[in-house]
Amino acid sequence: MRSTSQQASKRVDRQLFKLPPFLAACAAVALMMLAGGPADIEAAKAQTETQPKSGADSAKKGGGGDGKSAQQGKKKRSGKRRRRGGPAQTQVDQVRMVPVTQTVPVLGRLVPSEAGVIAARIAGPIQNMKVDVGDRVKQGDVLAVLVPDTLRWKRELQAGEVAQYEGALASAKAKLAKVKNELRRLRNLRRSAAFSQARFEDQEHEVNNSQGEVTKVAAELRQAKAQLKLADINLYNAKVRAPFPGVVTKRHTDSGAYVNVGAAVVTMINDQELEIEADVPANRLGGLRPGVNLRVELDDKKPYEAMVRAVVPDENPLARTRAVRLMPDEDIRRTETAANQSILLHVPVGAPREALSVHKDAVLQRQGGTVVYVVEKGRAKLRRVRLGEAIGSRFEVRRGLKSGDKTVVRGNERLRPDQKVRVKRAEK
Repeated sequence: MRSTSQQASKRVDRQLFKLPPFLAACAAVALMMLAGGPADIEAAKAQTETQPKSGADSAKKGGGGDGKSAQQGKKKRSGKRRRRGGPAQTQVDQVRMVPVTQTVPVLGRLVPSEAGVIAARIAGPIQNMKVDVGDRVKQGDVLAVLVPDTLRWKRELQAGEVAQYEGALASAKAKLAKVKNELRRLRNLRRSAAFSQARFEDQEHEVNNSQGEVTKVAAELRQAKAQLKLADINLYNAKVRAPFPGVVTKRHTDSGAYVNVGAAVVTMINDQELEIEADVPANRLGGLRPGVNLRVELDDKKPYEAMVRAVVPDENPLARTRAVRLMPDEDIRRTETAANQSILLHVPVGAPREALSVHKDAVLQRQGGTVVYVVEKGRAKLRRVRLGEAIGSRFEVRRGLKSGDKTVVRGNERLRPDQKVRVKRAEK
């Protein structure tokens, strides 16, 4: 019986060695207490004391891999704490003088230099409409065609009259030449006995009549030629042509309709030649003269330039404004603009001046006011400032800074007053 228990104990010991050291020791003590008396308990204690120390005990004495990892972790954390306490990385911008031109915004619009209704120049029915709304045409392109049959035959009729009067004129000139020759012959017979004074006078009268006939027929020929020219013009005007390049914005008639002289056919605008028109208050016209350039903005908010062409001397008595016309630069012409599109003008109201300015990124709202950080001897000094109007990406400085001060524009959100800083790169 004793040998059987010893064998079982050996099997249990083999199983315990498969467990982690600390757990094996605890299990051995528990088995000893369940199995027997004081001798077994003392043996279990001795076995527990012989087991390797736990990871926690080894860490306390500095032995083992876990202790080394803990020490390395402490070193890393202490290194991070040391780095956080170092100088903060910042970027700075210098306070400097910039030119300032005070302006007021005035809303204007793009207007075409050529636009209007294209009318029929003759009366007649429309044979064919050649264009539709939105079509782009060149100068001289045919917009509509009137029925030309009547006009063509009227032209032929006038051509016949011209030929008739040309023949009559030739006959009158021949008769005039004949009577002039007879008058010359009678004048040569004046000293002979065959000369007759009455016949001579009658011949002079005949010459005068022939001369008058030639003049009359020549006048009728000129009238016939003028009528022929008008017939040619009417035949040419049977085709309604575009007087300028542009886009058709409206059709007023259609094929088969009868139009009178001056009746509207289409409406066109020249969108390639646009000007800027703005109604500027009369008290803001002091700086506007022909040739002055203004800064303007389209819907894309990009800055463009336009030159004043004329200030129209006609004031609106209700709004107290005057129309100003400006020529846009080539950059505006290259964009996709439209007639009556809005455009913002920055009209100057005073002479240009110099102003102290600070970058917008340097400005912070703290402690109930406006502050900036200024780098002095490697430290960030907090300054209260008073700002004026915006100048592009900068603010005008009224108080608190001087020219040449280096203000923090990057990293200033986490700065503390009098904190050490390291300037990474100066921006201008």
